[in-house]
Amino acid sequence: MSLGQEIKLLREKKDFSRVRIAEYLGMSRATYEKVEAGDKDLTLPEAKKLSSLLGVSFNDLFGTAVHSKSENYDPKRYKDMIRRFIAWASDDSDKRITKTKLAKLLYLADFSWFYDNLEPISGLEYRRDPQGPVPDEFFRVIDQMYDTGEIGIKFSGKAMMISLNDPLDESEQSKLNEKQINRIKKIASEWKTARTDAIVRYTHDQLPWRLCDESEPIPYELILQEDPDNVYKRLVSSPSN
Repeated sequence: MSLGQEIKLLREKKDFSRVRIAEYLGMSRATYEKVEAGDKDLTLPEAKKLSSLLGVSFNDLFGTAVHSKSENYDPKRYKDMIRRFIAWASDDSDKRITKTKLAKLLYLADFSWFYDNLEPISGLEYRRDPQGPVPDEFFRVIDQMYDTGEIGIKFSGKAMMISLNDPLDESEQSKLNEKQINRIKKIASEWKTARTDAIVRYTHDQLPWRLCDESEPIPYELILQEDPDNVYKRLVSSPSN
């Protein structure tokens, strides 16, 4: 369940209208509706006020969600990154990609962009979780995109396979700039035929993963110590499908 859905469920349990919540937070109803839809982030003061009104603790409702995003985070841009990787790095036979491989590709895009530009594309904070270097927001956005019908999900054994329900429209206006799109396309091309376990080993061999403890935030600056050929370029020896 996405954060917006959790907020909506708690609001309905309290029998609060959207108008009442919006007025309490000092925003219009239309703006508040974007919060429940996942298209607007709350500021820290707004998040604390909302959790208090809904009768839940701030940490239980938001966890690291507020702290794991910078001011540059844009959910539409992040969804665009996800759609492009699904379209460009999925298997040609069924147009699906494993959830784990998708998460790793997003990581490579963010950290390689930081390597060259000293800022990530998404603006999200990554953690050293057992599933790999991944931002908490990744799981919420995937759930939301499934709920809204943007992506399809099926299981192959234990692997979650993700596909786009509608073809990517590359002519559509994007929140990504041309250089960012080209970086995503290049990474997708590099890793398209690689097995999921190959990209997992690759990211786990990098310094950001190796130098952080479990559940610890991964500083982007650690990638600056990597050899430039080991930032996102696939090793020749990496197994393919």
